Amino acid sequence: MQHYYLLLHLMNFRQLEQYFIVECAPLYDSEESVQLFYMITEHLTCWKRSALLLHRAEEVLPALQVEFEGMLSEIKRGVPVQHILNEAWFYGLKFKVNGSVLIPRPETEELVDWILADLTGSDNAETHKNLLDIGTGSGCIAISLQKFGTAVDADAMDVSEEALITARGNADFNDAKVNFIHADILKDFCDPAGIRTPKYDVIVSNPPYITEDERLAMHQNVLDYEPHLALFVTNSNPLVFYKAIADFALNTLKKNGRLYFEINEYLGKEMLAMLLAKGFSDIVLKKDMQGKDRMIRCSLSLFG
Repeated sequence: MQHYYLLLHLMNFRQLEQYFIVECAPLYDSEESVQLFYMITEHLTCWKRSALLLHRAEEVLPALQVEFEGMLSEIKRGVPVQHILNEAWFYGLKFKVNGSVLIPRPETEELVDWILADLTGSDNAETHKNLLDIGTGSGCIAISLQKFGTAVDADAMDVSEEALITARGNADFNDAKVNFIHADILKDFCDPAGIRTPKYDVIVSNPPYITEDERLAMHQNVLDYEPHLALFVTNSNPLVFYKAIADFALNTLKKNGRLYFEINEYLGKEMLAMLLAKGFSDIVLKKDMQGKDRMIRCSLSLFG
């Protein structure tokens, strides 16, 4: 009750922000705490950060303070703020998130931006493009590409039926036309002769790529609240999903079609070697805004 007592004393938004930073100090540094504070405040007040700055001296209503305290308690337990708010923003769109899907990350927005730039910059940008997102999770990649691409027909695949329920809801919410497929890329498409799928212009995937060793350094709220199925691979075979998807792409990409991956920053050289060995061409390894090897693109220009 002590925290409720503190908050229910008259407090303005500037004081509330300082209180929030102090309370979050055991888990987050001040910069992270400020970002969380703005996310929660925008959710509760609909004020963007610029608007909040204009209201910093205003008194916070008691009912709003109580709501804020409840969310702060969840933050202090390590619950991701996106799960508390039940939403996350990605490429300007709002997505529902829960424990069955990964929370969309900014580096994945960079991958989407790269694909859209390639799609809109091509000579035949006005023609229909068939696209497949493998391991779609919340659907953020497929939905964003279908919404903002030119004439994109999007399929999206996931092994988790729970994830697909979330993704379908996100597609409906964002008025995106995506065909969802329940399948396991490691099992359902192991025999190329048995594959019956459309030919794709683009295949994209952000598959599991965090190794067991890297898992030890991860933030506890990720380990506790995000699906391990979508995160982790073994130390002995960290490219298992990439190899399976590359083999699938060899049989389902159109000539001059492109394959895009988000990758483990430490496995860029291994990815280049694997794709080259499988016969892909025009391989480009690209860094994210933090200077980390984060995404890769290749094509099937040598295949018919």
